[in-house]
Amino acid sequence: MATTSRGRAQDRAKVAGGQDHEVRYEAKKEGVSKDTVKKAVKSAGNSRKKVEQEIGRN
Repeated sequence: MATTSRGRAQDRAKVAGGQDHEVRYEAKKEGVSKDTVKKAVKSAGNSRKKVEQEIGRN
């Protein structure tokens, strides 16, 4: 797991739905709106794999 400049661990396998930059990145990557990503995080949880599966269903 990578660490931040503050020494904290980053978990790349999760999407922080409250972090605009993460939502924006995932939306651009998947070619959907930020709102769609936020809804997917809310319904599927914050696992990146589950969020991507949820987006693929819609």
